[in-house]
Amino acid sequence: MNETNHAAIDSVSPWVRRFAPLIPGGEVLDLACGNGRHSRHLAALGHAVIAVDRDPAAIAATTAPGIVTSQIDLEEEGAAWPFPPQRFAGIVVTNYLHRPLFAGIVDSLLPNGVLVYETFADGNAAFGKPGNPDFLLKPGELLDIARQHGLRVIAFEDGIVNHPKQAMVQRFCAVKAEFPREAALLG
Repeated sequence: MNETNHAAIDSVSPWVRRFAPLIPGGEVLDLACGNGRHSRHLAALGHAVIAVDRDPAAIAATTAPGIVTSQIDLEEEGAAWPFPPQRFAGIVVTNYLHRPLFAGIVDSLLPNGVLVYETFADGNAAFGKPGNPDFLLKPGELLDIARQHGLRVIAFEDGIVNHPKQAMVQRFCAVKAEFPREAALLG
């Protein structure tokens, strides 16, 4: 179980705002959606959104046109990845890390799909929670995940952010093999 209170953060992550326009038309998964800040943003961009969280209050806060919510605890013992292969044009994950999900996440992306991932990294304990290493990315871990799963990294950052609170984060935008190279750069 992650240590972060997702409901406390209301604004769209600048990282998600920057890379969401790369997601091709189609359905998008907002994994560990919290209060739905990214679900609403993605729906406003014209995507059909599946918003998943284990917290019923988070799911209740996420309802809006274009968003289908689903309360699922993906960390429950014996829980299997609930989505089929090649379903989503994009998957957005912020402030959440459960390493066993990465294979399912990547498998559920369409061949031209986009993964936007941003969460806490090693060193975050100096700024507060989470501080448990189970919930912190190791240096370069997202790059390693991309290599292991055949993703092409469009952008990567690893460092300190100051908003919405000071934290050590690691984030990337990565794409599947069929994502067009000419579409990868935002102009």
